[in-house]
Amino acid sequence: MTPITEVEGRRLALSNLEKVLHPATGTTKGEVLHYYATIADAILTHLRDRPLSFLRYPDGPDGQLFFTKNPPPGTPDWVEVVDVPRSSRERGEQVVVQDLPSLMWAANLVVEFHTPQWKADRPARADRMVLDLDPGAPATVVECCDVALWLRERLAADGLDAYAKTSGSKGLHLLVPLEPTPSEEVSGYAKGLAMEAEAELGGLVVHRMARALRPGKVFVDHSQNAAAKTTATPYTLRARTEPTVSAPVTWDEVEGCASPEDLVLRLGDIPGRLERYGDLLAPLADPAAAGALP
Repeated sequence: MTPITEVEGRRLALSNLEKVLHPATGTTKGEVLHYYATIADAILTHLRDRPLSFLRYPDGPDGQLFFTKNPPPGTPDWVEVVDVPRSSRERGEQVVVQDLPSLMWAANLVVEFHTPQWKADRPARADRMVLDLDPGAPATVVECCDVALWLRERLAADGLDAYAKTSGSKGLHLLVPLEPTPSEEVSGYAKGLAMEAEAELGGLVVHRMARALRPGKVFVDHSQNAAAKTTATPYTLRARTEPTVSAPVTWDEVEGCASPEDLVLRLGDIPGRLERYGDLLAPLADPAAAGALP
């Protein structure tokens, strides 16, 4: 029988709690749900008011993975659903996770959480910018950190503060809180930064996505600032063999990174880090911390 749990007055059916989702560590679905319940305040800060896209992996990373923006069949009527633009000619409904019951309902589907850089009430007006630093082997996150430090200083010269998080995979994300700005303008500025990094950092950076250009370099992906694109939400688990998390890191950790393992953060690491540091990405949700795009 599927257990029924009550979360803040909402009844949830939580299924297959003993199923192993991350085979390298034997991490079960029940442990994944416990993780989200434990770090709910942190992830909800970055989910609220943002239309969600789900990467679902109900049988673990070795099973079927599929990406969806539509509310899944059976979405409870108490989960918020909003109508948002998907392109210049298309609109659609998407889930917005606003509270703990909605978070636990979504986590029970076994998903990566992905969100745009804008909120549902201000479509295509970004309140944050993202630069996704993706290493091409043999480059690793160590090289991403070198690029991140350069970008941090370059952004500071424009009066913008940058915050770092792991991608939960091979790379690093830089996030910048902004006064609401048209996504098209943010995209243009981010592309300019990527091109400048390529020019300044010799053979270390590439700003174009072509695979043939990327071996041994860091691809500075500026494209996720487009209104239609999304990025892994802070604190989401990733569909990987190990339960890695896209989680914030300190700039001291970025500066001190000497090995890829230095910036691998797993499910069990996050509660202690939140206790020690708080939410390192809290400024992203603070209007007072937002900078103006030059």
